[in-house]
Amino acid sequence: MAEKVLMKGNEAIGEAAIVAGCRHYFGYPITPQTELTEYMSRRMPKVDGVFLQAESEVAAINMVYGAAGAGARVMTSSSSPGISLKQEGISYIAGAELPCVIVNMMRGGPGLGSIQPAQGDYFQATKGGGHGDFRNIVLAPNSVQELVDITILSFDLAEKYRNPVMVLGDGALGQMMEPAEFNPSNAEPSQKPWAATGLRGRTKPNIINSLYLQPDILERHNIHLQDKYTLIKENEIRYEQIRTDDAELVLVAYGITSRIARSAMEKARSEGMKVGLFRPISLWPFPEAQLFELTKKSSAFLTLELSAGQMVEDVRLAVNGAKPVYFYGRTGGMMPSPQEVYEVIVKTMNGKGGK
Repeated sequence: MAEKVLMKGNEAIGEAAIVAGCRHYFGYPITPQTELTEYMSRRMPKVDGVFLQAESEVAAINMVYGAAGAGARVMTSSSSPGISLKQEGISYIAGAELPCVIVNMMRGGPGLGSIQPAQGDYFQATKGGGHGDFRNIVLAPNSVQELVDITILSFDLAEKYRNPVMVLGDGALGQMMEPAEFNPSNAEPSQKPWAATGLRGRTKPNIINSLYLQPDILERHNIHLQDKYTLIKENEIRYEQIRTDDAELVLVAYGITSRIARSAMEKARSEGMKVGLFRPISLWPFPEAQLFELTKKSSAFLTLELSAGQMVEDVRLAVNGAKPVYFYGRTGGMMPSPQEVYEVIVKTMNGKGGK
């Protein structure tokens, strides 16, 4: 087992990417993820890798497109407004079926907002963000160790499905320091016969493209993509359940908010309240069936987010009217305390929760 190292979340992502075999990084600094860019600028030359601070986020994502098209393991990172600038390129990458990892350490918005932690990019991440019918695999860690594990996993999933994978964190996770160990993936390096690497014995060169001018050909491509997304939904659901077996009220939270929720849940349990926690780790594909299963034994759900209410829509769709779904959120970079969430739990258990 690898030795644990005390690291800041942003830097741990960078080291995890290197452990996963990433040797190409293109980015642009923006708080609160700038330490990741700085870390890669120091580490990549030492592992014979390529680091380039692009002139903009738009340039960075198109460099990712080029490196991924040539078969490289490649990553970029940014925070909320920077991810918005990358959206056109992300759609191109998804359309061309190229594997890459995109890190978003979310900050308060909309607009320039603040540099404090937030979860207001859920819609952008899980509903496409860019144009066209495409999906990103979206994974949400809640600790520095999970930032490491999920980053390594993301490279494997990106290549397995030839699809962008987004690691969706936040400013708190990026800035906190926790011990983590770096265990390499057991996945076999994938062959990339589709990559644009010259003829290499082929009679025709590979062409990386997302342009299909004939409508019937584009429709066939879209059907192919949707079939792939169905396969991802069947195989890549990830979640955690804590004390849900007898829970009357199930808290639903992801990322840093899930840690606050767990502390509040434990306090409620100590007071005799039957409260559990359901934590989606894959935000897309969302664990709909697993959440709906809890409606058979739980009385209500309380979704907690650092937003005005985004994931709560997927929770309501999953619950499908079987039980009431309540919501509590903070915005602008404000984070609730465990005591604050506990008080919301008490009100909800007493039938005074707000939807």
